[in-house]
Amino acid sequence: MKKISYLGILSVLLSWPAFAGYNDELFRAEVTEGLDLVGARANADLPDDAPGALGADVYLTDGSADNEDIQLFIPTKMYMRAGGGYTLPFATDVARMGDVEYESKNSWTTQIGVGWNLSSYIRTELDFQESTLDFDGTDLGASYQTIGGMLYFDLARRYVFMGDITYRRRFVPFMGVGVAAGLYSFDGDGGADGFVMAAPRATIGFNVMLNDLIGIDIMYQYQMMLGNGFGWNVRAGGVDNISNVMASFRVNF
Repeated sequence: MKKISYLGILSVLLSWPAFAGYNDELFRAEVTEGLDLVGARANADLPDDAPGALGADVYLTDGSADNEDIQLFIPTKMYMRAGGGYTLPFATDVARMGDVEYESKNSWTTQIGVGWNLSSYIRTELDFQESTLDFDGTDLGASYQTIGGMLYFDLARRYVFMGDITYRRRFVPFMGVGVAAGLYSFDGDGGADGFVMAAPRATIGFNVMLNDLIGIDIMYQYQMMLGNGFGWNVRAGGVDNISNVMASFRVNF
C-alpha cells in the first residue's frame, strides 16, 4: 500500500510543472492572439468567437475611439483666461456733455482672469477688465478698470463618466452672473471720474475646446454701471449700461 501511495505522490509531483506550464502558456497564447486580433480587425471582419477573443476584449474599447464627438479627458480644478471684446454702440448708453450725446465707437475691453471648476456644471471666476471708450463726434474718451467675481453655469456637463474613462465635450453653452467694482476716468475738464460698480454683470455664450486643456469662449457681456456719471459735467449716480462681445482663451490646469 505504501508503495502505491508513494507512486501516486511521485506522479503528481512530476506532472505538476506540466499543468502549471500548460495554464501559463494557454494564458499567454490567448493574450498574444488578442493583441494580434486588435491589428487584424482594422483590416478584416473577424468573427467574435475567433481564437484570442479574450485578449482582444482586454485591449479593445467598444467603438469609443471612433467617436469624434468625445475625447479622453482628465478633469481639471482651475483655469486661466485672457482675451478681449468689442463694445456694442447700439447696446451701450451714450455719454453726455450737457444736452449733447456722444455714442461710443471703436471701443474695446481686455480681460484676464483665473477660475475654479467647482463641478461639471458650476465654476467661479475672478477677473480684471480694462476698457477704453471712444465717442463719435469728440476727441475725448474714457477708460475704466474693474475687478469682478462671476459664477458660471454650464448648460451641458463638461465631462462625462463612462466606466473608468472620463470624456469631455467639445461644445458647452454657458451663462454667468456676478458683480464688479472699479474706477471711471473721462478725459478732459469736467469728466466723470470716480468709483463705479457693475451690478449685475451678466454673460451668455459658449465654449469650444480645441484640445483637452485649451478652449475658446465666445460670449455676450452686459454690465449695469452704478454710482457715477457717464460723460462730462454730469451728476454722479444713475444707471448706465455697457455691452460687449467677448472672445477669450481658457487654459485649464
